[in-house]
Amino acid sequence: MIIFPQAKINLGLRILRKRDDGYHDIDTCMLPIPLKDILEIIPDREEELQLSGIPVEGDTASNLCWKAYRLLQSEYSLPQTYFHLMKLIPMGAGLGGGSSDAAEVIKGLNQVYNLGISDLQMEEYAARLGSDCPFFIKNVPQIAQGRGEMLSSIDFDLKGYFVKIVNPGIHVGTAEAYAGTLPNEKVDSVRDVLLKGVERWKDELVNDFEHSVFAIHPILKAIKEELYHEGAVYAAMSGSGSTIFGIYRNEPIQSFPEYFEKIMRI
Repeated sequence: MIIFPQAKINLGLRILRKRDDGYHDIDTCMLPIPLKDILEIIPDREEELQLSGIPVEGDTASNLCWKAYRLLQSEYSLPQTYFHLMKLIPMGAGLGGGSSDAAEVIKGLNQVYNLGISDLQMEEYAARLGSDCPFFIKNVPQIAQGRGEMLSSIDFDLKGYFVKIVNPGIHVGTAEAYAGTLPNEKVDSVRDVLLKGVERWKDELVNDFEHSVFAIHPILKAIKEELYHEGAVYAAMSGSGSTIFGIYRNEPIQSFPEYFEKIMRI
């Protein structure tokens, strides 16, 4: 089986409150974009995870794909399985690549071994692996709340628009991203802002991480400003960074040859 884990971008991200467990409650919308890894799953073969493409840090045991495999193996006594992951989505870029890979392992094993696991059950397994993982089970535009694992559907239309992503290769740690942010519950919900239409997003759809991250990495702010200068109707940082994306009515040009840059139709 060969499957294609997709990346996502965040449309808005509000930090509402800090929780007693140390996490934060957030409000965001995750939108799949057509940037994909390639994942091969071969059942009943040697137990192995092979990696190619963009280098992945860490050993096999720490890889989210392998953790997803071990999780289902412990629940369903799966036979040995071979995986080959070609990484094409930049790592640590706010695009959810690792989370998407893990979710696709769960979905792929469910199909290969006819486990009969429902979407809800798969989301529950995915939530054990990371806050973004459950989103990729259904992999459609969704509002994510709580730590990111509380999902609800949303319907808005960006058909025909283009998205341009620019990643300058800067690693933004979680603690670094949260430093300087001020949780605020008294803000308009991301859902309400999205449904006002894309023309309103520039002024009203906010990623709270930008304030602290842009102060540390001003190049990210400069990229965002350049995307607006090029004609983006909306531009923002995805998640906690460091990818900056722009949404365009007309296909933009490539203008950042020194960085990872992709232009795709949504």
